[in-house]
Amino acid sequence: MTKASHLVNTRQDPTCKSHPRYQRYRRLDLEFKDCQSILTKATGFIGGFDYTLNPYSGCAFGCSYCYAAFFPRDPELRDNWGHWVKVKQNALDKLQHMRTPLAGKRVYMSSVTDPYQPLERDLRLVRSLLPFMAERKLELVVQTRGSLVVRDLDLLTRFHRVCVNMTVTTDCEDVRRALEPRCEPIAARLEAIAQVVEAGIPAVVTLTPLLPVRSPRKLVAALLDTGARRFVVQSFHPTKGNFMAGTGQAALDMTKSLGWTEDRYREIRSILEADLPDVREGQAGFDPNWLLTA
Repeated sequence: MTKASHLVNTRQDPTCKSHPRYQRYRRLDLEFKDCQSILTKATGFIGGFDYTLNPYSGCAFGCSYCYAAFFPRDPELRDNWGHWVKVKQNALDKLQHMRTPLAGKRVYMSSVTDPYQPLERDLRLVRSLLPFMAERKLELVVQTRGSLVVRDLDLLTRFHRVCVNMTVTTDCEDVRRALEPRCEPIAARLEAIAQVVEAGIPAVVTLTPLLPVRSPRKLVAALLDTGARRFVVQSFHPTKGNFMAGTGQAALDMTKSLGWTEDRYREIRSILEADLPDVREGQAGFDPNWLLTA
């Protein structure tokens, strides 16, 4: 991706087309572009939803194991996952001009990016979409690991049906730094979901994938302290194929040093299922009929 020396103008409306196409945001390459559509028919793992909504392509969190890193056709983009993001600058316009009736449609935001990655703080693209979606009575599930979601609690409370899923993958900062080095600390995510619960918004903690855990009992206590009462767990298989170029060995070394095996996962899962009030595993935890009926 071509680099430019421009800085993002944080006062601009992200739905306008006045941005220089290529910009730098901190250490991130940005490309502002128009999308053909902003809602995509949901399929596969989240096929119970009507649509997915991805306001960005790419993700600054750049988790070493992220499945979305393998989607770009360009090998350079795959190899540089976490260092580039494409901004769908006309997202609101596309949403506003959809001819399909949207009331009651169930939307998963997002499936291949994080809507509350750091650049959203300045671009406010997601924030620009929420009032229209609430007004048109879409039913929304937000999937994020970004504490910035609390900025938009005032807008999320406008939805008739909404749920915030917060991803918390481990209890150990060493593991987080090894496998999710650009993500926020665990404590920040737990505090964020506690604020979501306090605001009266349905919330789910998604331990997907579940990375190595040092103290399952302490993890349970921390999760319960958030006030969340629904949880999703999913296994993580630490093989070379799970990791992006440049991060694989460090991630593998970490998982091996902690003895993270399928047996250990099942052991931790059993503790979570016994000590947490409502735990689902895998795809069952992404059923919109469960997520949007709390």
